[in-house]
Amino acid sequence: MSPITRWRPGATAKITPRGPFDLRASMRYLEDFVPAGRPDAAGEPGTLRLAFPVDGCWRPAGVVARQHADGVVELEADGESAAEACRQAERILSLDFDTSAFLESIRRDKIAARLATAAPGLRPVLFHSPYEAACWAIIGQRIRTVQAAGIKRRIAERHGHRHTVDGHSISSFPAPEALRLLERPLGLPETKVKQLRILTGAAEQGQLDAARLRALPAEEALTRLQKLPGIGPFSAELILIRGVGHPDVFPRHERRLHQEMAHAYAVDAADVPTLTHLADAWRPYRSWVAFLFRASAALRTSRAASA
Repeated sequence: MSPITRWRPGATAKITPRGPFDLRASMRYLEDFVPAGRPDAAGEPGTLRLAFPVDGCWRPAGVVARQHADGVVELEADGESAAEACRQAERILSLDFDTSAFLESIRRDKIAARLATAAPGLRPVLFHSPYEAACWAIIGQRIRTVQAAGIKRRIAERHGHRHTVDGHSISSFPAPEALRLLERPLGLPETKVKQLRILTGAAEQGQLDAARLRALPAEEALTRLQKLPGIGPFSAELILIRGVGHPDVFPRHERRLHQEMAHAYAVDAADVPTLTHLADAWRPYRSWVAFLFRASAALRTSRAASA
C-alpha cells in the first residue's frame, strides 16, 4: 500500500515562457501519453497536477502548474524539496528552453514548420525523470504498451507515494529505495525485476542525473546509458530524449518515427542514413521535431478511435 502525503504548499515559481507555450496543449498530450497513465490530465483546463520523487534526494513532491491569461506559468510545490520540485517540473514541461529559437531554426524545413504550426505552444512533455524513463524502458520491452502501462501503474500504486495534491489523489512512481522492494506478482519476469533493482542503485549514484547527462555530448551520454542493465540503443535514446530532455538527438532506432518521416518526406522508412540526413535540418532541436511527429501521430490515432 502506498504511503499518503497531504498537500502542503512549500514553494512557488512564476515563469514567463520564452516563446510560445500552451499548458493546455501539454495536458492534452499527457492525457494520451500511455506510459504516463494520466487520462485525467486535461480534465481541468489550465491546471496540471504532478507527483514524483525529486531527482537526487528522492523525497516525494507534488506540483500544481497553472498558466494565467498573461501566459505566465505558476508552479506550486509541496514537500521538503519544494524548490527542487519546481525546477524539475520546469524541465518536465520543457519550460527551460526558448521556443522562439526553435521556431526560427526549423523555418526553412516546410514539413517541420508545418508540424509546429499545427500544434501551437506544444513543447516536449517528458517523463518525470531519467530514472523513471529508464524504468519504463525496461518494463516496456517486448510487451504491448498498454500492458506495460498497467504494470507501471500497479508499481506506483503499491510501491510509490500517494499524494493528495490540491485536493486530488495521485500515485507517483516509487523512489529507488522503494522500488528495490519490487515483487514478481506485479507481472514482470525475474530478469526485468533484477534489472530494475540494479537501476535503482545507478540512480542513487547519479548515473541518471538529468543535468549531468544533458551536459555531455549526446553520443557520450548514449554510450554511458547503454552500460546500464537492459538498456540498449533504443532505450538509451528514449532516456536521453524523453527523460533527460536533450533537445538535439535524432532517434536512429525509433521505427514508428521513421515511418512518419518517410510518409512526410516521401522516402524509404528503412533508409536511416537518409532520414538522419533530413533531420540535420532540424538542428539544434532534432528531439523537438521528433516529438512533434509523435504528437501528430498520437492525435491522428486518438481522432480515429473517437470517430
